Amino acid sequence: YIYVFFFFFFVTFLLRFFFFFFFKQKTAYEISACLVGSEMCIRDRVYRESLKLQSRDRAVSFHDVTQQVKEIAAKSGMKNGICVVYSHHTTCSVITQECAFDMSMTGLETLQQDLVNVFEEWIPTCRYEGMYLHPGRKALDFAESVGEDNFGCHNTDAHLRSSIIGRNVTIVMEDGELDLGEFGRIHFIDWDQTRARKRTVQVMLIGE
Repeated sequence: YIYVFFFFFFVTFLLRFFFFFFFKQKTAYEISACLVGSEMCIRDRVYRESLKLQSRDRAVSFHDVTQQVKEIAAKSGMKNGICVVYSHHTTCSVITQECAFDMSMTGLETLQQDLVNVFEEWIPTCRYEGMYLHPGRKALDFAESVGEDNFGCHNTDAHLRSSIIGRNVTIVMEDGELDLGEFGRIHFIDWDQTRARKRTVQVMLIGE
């Protein structure tokens, strides 16, 4: 067994040495995964860009980023692969949904407003202290130490909604086109209604 261990250790060392000296990281770079004992070699490229958005104050914000994501996909030069649209903000979500065409009185599409209404019954907007366990005293003290105000910390509903919906979507790309269906759109949602803020959306494509 000791010989087998050293053999695999030696092979791993050689592979790391090979990748370190023969592959350079770029904005769009290549990852090679060659199958041992096979002539097939799969070569994938990775391309990444980010989008900057401005959320609304005192309201849930929906941002249609479909066109921007399509433009990034075209710039990548890839034909087949996957596109991941992601946000690191823990009070935000990314979804794919069809266009509702009609608008509600709030300025949101009717389907978007329906989603907000459902969550308002299930996870109501935090309107007073003690409505949710979070934020507690320690969380408020920490927020104050990094420049957050008390009101802005009472966005528990946004954190919960984000954790349920999720913060990313993966879309298949085929022949240079994102497979969104006939009416599919990509929406970034900011659930935080305590203040308007600048938000970042990451777009990463992996393919060939």
